[in-house]
Amino acid sequence: MNTLVSFYNSSIGRKVLMSLTGLFLCTFLVEHLVGNLLLYKGPEAFNAYSEFMVGNPVIRTVEIILFAALFLHPFFGFLVWLQNKRSRPRDYEEYRLADNTPLASRITLLTGSIVLFFLIVHLRQFFFPTRFAEVKPSSYALVQEAFSNPYYVVGYTIALIVLGYHLRHGFQSAFQTLGLRDKKYASIIDYIAVIFWLVIPLSFATMPVYFYFFNRLVPSIIAVGPH
Repeated sequence: MNTLVSFYNSSIGRKVLMSLTGLFLCTFLVEHLVGNLLLYKGPEAFNAYSEFMVGNPVIRTVEIILFAALFLHPFFGFLVWLQNKRSRPRDYEEYRLADNTPLASRITLLTGSIVLFFLIVHLRQFFFPTRFAEVKPSSYALVQEAFSNPYYVVGYTIALIVLGYHLRHGFQSAFQTLGLRDKKYASIIDYIAVIFWLVIPLSFATMPVYFYFFNRLVPSIIAVGPH
């Protein structure tokens, strides 16, 4: 027990926990993207997927673990940041942080906070209505309505850019913390990292753009009618 407490209180222990929860959230991103791609198949396919996610007891159990990771990851990240801040030398003439640490690492707390805020808004917009509303709305209709708002589309896109930047540092840093990023596997990890910090955010970003212009284009076509 004392060993576990000592591990938790140590800087490396908190970094390991932050890395593990972060990598778990990365696996969720893959599943979430695959499910959301059904939006392109239309309301029937996406609503069926959403109903399956709501009614499946295994999925509901995994959601509990997911919510725990969503809040434990930034919690451990804050503790690591606070510990680093307390141990950082104050004499910046001798120790220049900007010369010793990359920008992505220095603003991890900021980018992580923006992503967390985005996730809370995202859950309020899409998750809670389909789980807790007395009358369950159409998941497809929720997406369509949200992405018809230009402010939401812009905010969603900016959040994805920040997420990509956060993951560009965090994904590779997690493997470094876990001692898995050696010369043998470094290039493989870098290639996989591109999927998470570029391909996945970019794929998510196509959805608000598609729905925003599709929602505007289809009514115009209907109004004009066939010639």
